[in-house]
Amino acid sequence: MISSAIRRVSLLALLVLAGCSSEPKKTQPERQPADVKAQIVALLPPQASDRQGWANDIFAAFNSQQLDPTSANLCSVIAVTGQESNFSADANVAGLPKIAWGEIDRRAGKLHIPAFVVRTALMIKSPNGKSYTDRLDNVRSEKELSAIFDDFINMVPMGQTLFGNLNPIHTGGPMQVSIAFAEAHARGYPYPVDGSIRREVFSRRGGIWFGTLHLLGYPVSYTRQIYRFADFNAGWYASRNAAFQAAVSRLSGIKLALDGDLIVYGSDTAGSTELAVRTLGKRLDMSERAIRSALEKGDSEAFEKTDLWEKVFALADKNGGARQPRERLPGITLSSPKITRNLTTAWFAQRVESRYQRCMSQASAAQK
Repeated sequence: MISSAIRRVSLLALLVLAGCSSEPKKTQPERQPADVKAQIVALLPPQASDRQGWANDIFAAFNSQQLDPTSANLCSVIAVTGQESNFSADANVAGLPKIAWGEIDRRAGKLHIPAFVVRTALMIKSPNGKSYTDRLDNVRSEKELSAIFDDFINMVPMGQTLFGNLNPIHTGGPMQVSIAFAEAHARGYPYPVDGSIRREVFSRRGGIWFGTLHLLGYPVSYTRQIYRFADFNAGWYASRNAAFQAAVSRLSGIKLALDGDLIVYGSDTAGSTELAVRTLGKRLDMSERAIRSALEKGDSEAFEKTDLWEKVFALADKNGGARQPRERLPGITLSSPKITRNLTTAWFAQRVESRYQRCMSQASAAQK
């Protein structure tokens, strides 16, 4: 009788734990689209204009990606969008002409091309009738600057020399999503593509769609949304991987950058985290090859199922005398020509978290 009761309790515990995995796919009965859109409109911050347009695009992203439009998921997207663009689909960036010219001068200097040669080349007319110099001197948004660089690369020989086929604008849109991420995850995009995925990212609909996918489109076991917000800034599973790095650092005595990068991607060379794990090889009873194989799963949920993950945390829990965190805000300093202060991934995640909590309070109040 007692054994049977224990089995039932254990089964219940497993089911509860399984339910904590926050892959936000639809699990509840579908709500009417009009009801979901009305909730989104109500949750948007006061400064958001064209509220129905934003609601339509957010709903379309959730619907086509089969994401559950819970208050938590909706508020997550709203919070990130508010932090990244303040709900401006094509926000102005202060000092953008200086940033643009700085990138051009940097590339020219790297290739030993005199500045006056570059400036002369840019005085020719671009496809819209204005010179590239004039457009660069008056550029106001990243969308506009990306289009200038596209024209520049395709139309001017100097553009190919400086940039090849690589537009130096790497993120964009109302959620500041990575262009490379969008291009790699374009399958299932529900809208007709206006020229290129890059251009779609700079639209409201495309920026929201790819931003939502980047934020919610992968399963995690986090206890709080703040770790998804950190991942949005640092990369999928960065918060989980940073916790693993912290455990390895404690066990090995080797100081590691808790950045979430477990291997040197695109290279067979062992990075600092891999080298630190190797020093634990005998204690883990794992070969270097087995360690590498497990670390290569660091960009997926599968890493948590590896022997390496389980053995490292078993040792770390024993060493620490308590269960060690399986999630941690990455220690990354943000670097960008647009950033003029000392900002970090943790700062970003905490700022988004504060917006998220305000949105959730609003959602809770509306349900009373």
